[in-house]
Formats: sequence, C-alpha cells, structure tokens
Amino acid sequence: MDALLIKIIKRILKYLVIILLCVFISPCVSASKAEQLKRVTQKLVPAPFLPKHDQINTGSPKIIEVRMSIKEKEIEVEPGIFIHAMTFDGNVPGPMIVAHQDDYVELTLVNPSSNKLMHNIDFHAATGAMGGGELTKVSPGQAVVMRFKVVKPGVFIYHCAPGGAMIPWHVVHGMNGAIMVLPRDGLRDKKGKLIKYDRAYYIGEQDYYIPKDNDGNYKRYKTSLEAFADDMKVMKSLTPTHVVFGKKVGEYTGKNALKAKVGETVLILHSQANRQSFPHLIGGHGDYVWERGNFGDHPMTGLESWVIAAGSAGAMVYTFRQPGTYVYLSHNLIEAILLGAAAQIVVGGEWNYDLMKQVKKPFMIKD
Repeated sequence: MDALLIKIIKRILKYLVIILLCVFISPCVSASKAEQLKRVTQKLVPAPFLPKHDQINTGSPKIIEVRMSIKEKEIEVEPGIFIHAMTFDGNVPGPMIVAHQDDYVELTLVNPSSNKLMHNIDFHAATGAMGGGELTKVSPGQAVVMRFKVVKPGVFIYHCAPGGAMIPWHVVHGMNGAIMVLPRDGLRDKKGKLIKYDRAYYIGEQDYYIPKDNDGNYKRYKTSLEAFADDMKVMKSLTPTHVVFGKKVGEYTGKNALKAKVGETVLILHSQANRQSFPHLIGGHGDYVWERGNFGDHPMTGLESWVIAAGSAGAMVYTFRQPGTYVYLSHNLIEAILLGAAAQIVVGGEWNYDLMKQVKKPFMIKD
C-alpha cells in the first residue's frame, strides 16, 4: 500500500512539474519550428500608407521582424486644440503591419526612457497571452521582443492594454493600429478569382475626448497625467469631442488627400479600436467588402455603406471609374462633417459622360 501511494505521489509531482513548466516557461522560451524559418525585416511606414509587400506568397512561411518605438507626444488635433497622445512610432494610428497567413511576426517594442508611462501591445491577430499584452509590458527605458504566428487571414487591430482604466485611456489617446494578414494565395472573390489592387491605403479612425473649461474652451495640459481625471469625465459621457481619420481633423484632405487614377483598383483598410464606424465612398461603392475584416470569408459586393465594429478593422476594394475628388467618410454625417471623420481621394483621368453628365445647366424657373 505504501509503495502504491509513493507511486501515485511521484506521478502527481511529475504532472505538476510539467504544468509549471508550461505556465512559466513556454510563453517566453519556445523551441519551435519558427527558429528554422527565413527572417525578413519589414520597414514600417506611417499611415495612410502600407509597407512594401507581395499580394501573393507562394513560398514557405517566414519570420517578419518589425520594430516599433512608443512615443508620448502632444499633438494639435485642430488649430489651438491639443492632446497628449500616446503613439506607436510617433503617429496616430500606429503603422500597418503586413504578413501572410502562417507567417510569424516578431516585434521589438521599445519604450524610450523619455516616456513617463508603462505600455504594451495587444494584437487581435494573435493567439494567447492576452494577445501578447502579458508578454510585452515595458516601462520607460525598456524594450521587449515577442513573436506570434498569424493563423487567421484578415485585417485586425492592435492597441495598448496596460490594464484597468488605463486601457481605454491609452486607446483614445491614439495608441492603436492594425495588421493585415493576407491569404497566401491572395484576396479572392466567392468564385475564387484573384482580386488584385494597384494601391492600398490605411485609414485609422480615432475618437478623442478633450476636456473643456467652464467657459466651453478646450483645456490644454502640461502632461498627460495632469489631464487624466478630466479625461475620464469626458470619456464616461461616451461622447467624443473629435472623430478623425488619422491623428487630426483634415489629415487626409487638401494637399494630403489620397491619390488614385481612373481604372485603378484601390484597397482601403479601415480600423476603429473603440467605436463603430460606417464607411461610405461618395461617388463610388464597395466593389468588394470584408466588413468584419475576415479574408477567410467571401467578400460582400456592391455595398453603398458598411459597418466597422468597435474594436475591429475592415477592408474594401473599389475600381475607380470617374475622375474627381471623392470623399471617403463615416456616414454618421455629424461625426464626418462636424467632428472630422472624413478623407478625400483625388482621382485623375478622363470623364466618362455615359456614366454621368449634366443634361441641363441651372436655369431660372417661374414660381
């Protein structure tokens, strides 16, 4: 009986050791097949642009090395109105990362000593460990390296998630971005036909909650922490003071408008880390739309407007048929026109009068 008891205890201890090793060691040190894969460095670029990438990848999976540096900085949301933003690589939104399904993304996340706060990153494209949030916590003066496999094709957001009230506070101060995971054989319609694009743009939609004083004027603070209590009051109202594409009102308009040509097919990726959005292209349509961002699903076709769920990203493809200045906006028109959620796309080319023409110029009528 004693021998049997000792045998049972030894077996229990053996399993306990295995469990402890899995819990405390495996997330940090993994001897996986990934170590044998080819490594490539992806140079990240500020939105609305995407890094150089192939639309089809017929080779083996690889490790994509990316590096992001966190920067806490004050930005001017519109003339005379400021916010202490928290950013990945100094911009809102953070840069788009591009990979193919079954690749590995290896991120070096740097929090310079010039910053004041602890940060991390939660990838909605990742599997396990709070999207990487538990493995990427970095205090000022630290850096961390984390790798994850992208197992699902689509476009997904990432954001800072340091815990508690700090999560929404960091997110609505600009600390979010997106990653696109392409199917290895490219984007396809429901019949399996390849959908190729000539240009790609990334629209990161950002909602801000900037406090006002008793006279209704926007307040400006010396530091982000000084603004924290007032920020929380505005955030709890669930009423943003600004909803913008990029980091500020008019970021992608005028001389900074997006560009295209008649006949070009353009992929537009759209993220919203905190609220719903309702994209619409004035003068065009969503030829193909992945409303929930899942490239594993067949795209919807011919949509006039679509919905980006809170905490997600979506994609649309459109082939421009007419020249002119198009407006891409959230079709909550109050937010688009009064709060800033709009961008312009300037398209060059020859006008097609069969598609549209003015039959008569304005003329006087008799009442």
